[in-house]
Amino acid sequence: MLGRYIIENKATVRKTAKKFGVSKSTVHKDVSQRLKVLNPALYREVRIVLDTNKSERHIRGGMATKNKYLKQKQLNNIDK
Repeated sequence: MLGRYIIENKATVRKTAKKFGVSKSTVHKDVSQRLKVLNPALYREVRIVLDTNKSERHIRGGMATKNKYLKQKQLNNIDK
């Protein structure tokens, strides 16, 4: 279920963990170790999505920081 969810939604480990109510460690272990043995084809597909997410995480982090400060600036302008 975790692997299919990641593929269908291009989800991150964190988003998947939140959706299923488990820890990030559990998701990571399930899709990187257990899935490799149980379903190698699905594992390869999941790995592609997770590798893409990993390569883009610095961009998402930068955008989150930018949005945080833009929102803060807008709130300050409203208060003035």
